[in-house]
Amino acid sequence: MELAARMGELKKESAFVVLAKARELERQGRDIIHLEIGDTDFDTPRHIVEEAYAQLLAGQTHYVASAGLPELREACAEFLRRDGRGEYRPEEIVIGPGGKSLLFCTIMAGVDPGAEVVYPDPGFGVYESVIRFSGARPVAVPVLEANDFKVTAQDLRDRVNDRTRLLIVNYPHNPTGGTLELGDLYQIAQVAVEYDLIVLSDEVYASMLFEGTHTSLATLPGMRERTITLESLSKTYAMTGWRLGFAAAPVSIAGELTQLLSNSVSCVPPFIQMAGVRALLGSQEDSREMMAAFKERRDLFVSGLNEIPGISCLTPRGAFYAFPNVAALPITADEFSDYLLEEAGVATLPGSAFGAHSDDHIRMCFAHSTQKLEAALERISSAVESVSG
Repeated sequence: MELAARMGELKKESAFVVLAKARELERQGRDIIHLEIGDTDFDTPRHIVEEAYAQLLAGQTHYVASAGLPELREACAEFLRRDGRGEYRPEEIVIGPGGKSLLFCTIMAGVDPGAEVVYPDPGFGVYESVIRFSGARPVAVPVLEANDFKVTAQDLRDRVNDRTRLLIVNYPHNPTGGTLELGDLYQIAQVAVEYDLIVLSDEVYASMLFEGTHTSLATLPGMRERTITLESLSKTYAMTGWRLGFAAAPVSIAGELTQLLSNSVSCVPPFIQMAGVRALLGSQEDSREMMAAFKERRDLFVSGLNEIPGISCLTPRGAFYAFPNVAALPITADEFSDYLLEEAGVATLPGSAFGAHSDDHIRMCFAHSTQKLEAALERISSAVESVSG
């Protein structure tokens, strides 16, 4: 019995592979510090949980429209408006079970087999995986430490041609924590307009920008009609397990995304959607406190990494990942990441999990308590001493 050949194009997401290994070590009695998965030690704010419970008791457990409840679509539009990220009508908002589902739908709706999709490398591993699954050709644009982990306009132009149909932009950036400033965005927009590209602007970490301000690409001239802005409640509201995200896009594109969701997942459970309304329109104090805590944790962790001989780390401006360079160590980043898990009890991801341009790096999520981060730094330092002889 044979399955479809295209299944070979889908890669396993490395964070969940390492998480499974780490959990198995824990079952064997090992103490593991989890820096591999993009999750936090904060629980979902209580008022959001209480809203979901109230909606369950009220019977919000049935099918609803695939595009999402009107209340949540209106709340998402208000969320973007409140943050200065564009004016959208509810019919331009599509609700999905996490941002990943909408990423999948955008690629499947946006390109035909043989077309080219430009995406960031290093970058979220699902980009390349789904591009290949769609039958399109992935074209990596480098996001390099030497460029402060930014896509440069020249690198982008070198990779765009008449076969390019879709451009994926991610900022603040996973895994590097880099971001894009207004001048960078204008240059990207110029290329997108010139080549008439659809743009997927992955902005799920927009609320986690530690310096400066976030500008949504869709607000630039010529971009509103060609941009799908991807957002998620996972990071901003500590709702990773709820699986709730949304996309803002022109009606013509929103309708196609809805069609794909209708044929795959039907709809997001309504009690979860109503909890999302409470998250977006209710008190933002818990979210603000989380973001402030992430900044403090970033400063502590990155400073500690830079004190370890053989490790250097740029300060990430957004997201909750450090992306240290370990090229000075006598073993590769892949080997060091394995050593940290097996010998030091620190789960991380090698840069190679995110593409071809980050072999000297390791991704570490710092969304954990200061006590955990301090313990991780001690273990990492000891590991460096051990491998350095």
